[in-house]
Amino acid sequence: MTLLRRLMASLFALAALALPASALDIPLTTFTLANGMQVVVIPDRRAPVVTHMVWYKVGAADEPEGKAGIAHLLEHLMFKGTPSHPGGEFSRLVRANGGQENAFTSHDYTAYFQRVMKDRLPLVMQLEADRMQNLALTDASVLPERDVVKEERRERTDNEPSSLLSEQLDAALYLVHPYGKPVIGWMDQVAELTRQDAMDFYARHYQPRNAILIVAGDVAPEEVKRLAERYYGALRNTRPMAERRRHAEPPPSAERRVLMRDARASTPSWQRQYLTPAARQLSQREEAAMSLLAKILGGGAQSRLYQALTVDKKLAADTGAWFSADQLDYGNIGVYAVPNPGIEIDALEKALEDILAEIARGGITQEELDRSRNQALASAVYVLDSQQSLARMFGVALTTGQSVEDVLGWDEEMAKVTVADVNAAARKYLDRRASVTGILLPEAASQ
Repeated sequence: MTLLRRLMASLFALAALALPASALDIPLTTFTLANGMQVVVIPDRRAPVVTHMVWYKVGAADEPEGKAGIAHLLEHLMFKGTPSHPGGEFSRLVRANGGQENAFTSHDYTAYFQRVMKDRLPLVMQLEADRMQNLALTDASVLPERDVVKEERRERTDNEPSSLLSEQLDAALYLVHPYGKPVIGWMDQVAELTRQDAMDFYARHYQPRNAILIVAGDVAPEEVKRLAERYYGALRNTRPMAERRRHAEPPPSAERRVLMRDARASTPSWQRQYLTPAARQLSQREEAAMSLLAKILGGGAQSRLYQALTVDKKLAADTGAWFSADQLDYGNIGVYAVPNPGIEIDALEKALEDILAEIARGGITQEELDRSRNQALASAVYVLDSQQSLARMFGVALTTGQSVEDVLGWDEEMAKVTVADVNAAARKYLDRRASVTGILLPEAASQ
């Protein structure tokens, strides 16, 4: 994944986490089955379709030592079949019924989803419930899929200098916490993963009380409850749930720096990330202030970075900023820039440092706050137009320690943020002792 795509994905994930569902006046319903599986129903009557998602509260940060990549590999293997639906029958049935499907893994969660006509909801529930407890794997199905994951890593990371830099920045930002390893895994560890590794991880984490069902679409809550109790309610928790134990980061005391030279890089780039608390550890108002700070710094043509580095000084071809707190344990805020041809990376970095120091010293203006807040609320309207985004924003929140109420109250908290709130956030979290700076240089530029 390129640096720009990674940053855009982080921004989308943040938007999905924080959008004001109240803008659509959604009569959301949530309940818990007897086996502990949480269910969220989000009516959306605009079309006779439903988005069905099952989220597991387990991801790459929960992997055993030396098994990096097993959470992501298992995501792939979940499509390999059960005794009732062997081989690729799961996907074939979804396609035959006009549906779409996919899955994704993060450090904190793994999610599976289907989008189907409303009358096919029982089918996808039955299929998903079946593979929650009856996955059947053989070496013949696991080993080729492991090769697929290895090729995915080569294509998306090993052959992308910006992705390699991002991977090294994560490793530098997190000294002991497992967020420092890539979700896809380190190549040497992925190459050693086995069928037994996958089955052990599956048995330990893929249980109903560790899962959340989210259904968004043309459905009634009582209908979803009846179906959920029929298909998911009959599942048993087969073993005690392991506690999620993760090493905490030591208090940061020194900034870190990563310099990567790669002949495949077409242009230099510069970025800096600052370690922050996760959303669940911040007040909603402080989280909103951090989001607005990122927009003011690098959220479009009126941002500080664009105006100073692109318009005024003509130093940068591209600039931006992000705030990503949709994780269970830590978040980060960051800025990036790509220099114009002929501009030295040192000159660009000096100008960036001046802007960051100015923000920390002098703060923002009321005009900047109002503009960024209006942009955030306007963007929310478009994201909420997607049924899948409606389901996804609650899934991300609930698997990273937040509540339904946190999501529903986002717009009210955003409206309360003051200039003083944003300035306080900037002074507190733009701390170079808690940062890592990354520079990517084409090989020729380093000689």
